[in-house]
Amino acid sequence: MNTIFVQIKCELGRAYEVAAELADEFDNASQIYSTSGHWDLLVQFRLEDGQDPGLFVNERLHAVQGIKDTYTIMVFDAFTPGAV
Repeated sequence: MNTIFVQIKCELGRAYEVAAELADEFDNASQIYSTSGHWDLLVQFRLEDGQDPGLFVNERLHAVQGIKDTYTIMVFDAFTPGAV
């Protein structure tokens, strides 16, 4: 399982609508946060091994109405405090 974080810029006034659709339609959206600043949402997606993150974002995520822009962050290792 691979994890990506996607920052999402929504059309004005549609952040909560987009967040609700992501929660309903994407089983792999493990965390959805509203944020302040340039981006409206921060979403953690868990992708199956071998699933292409670029295709996922471009074909599935960009198809959601109300999403204006995205910024994808690829992560590699998780560290547990005190275990390093």
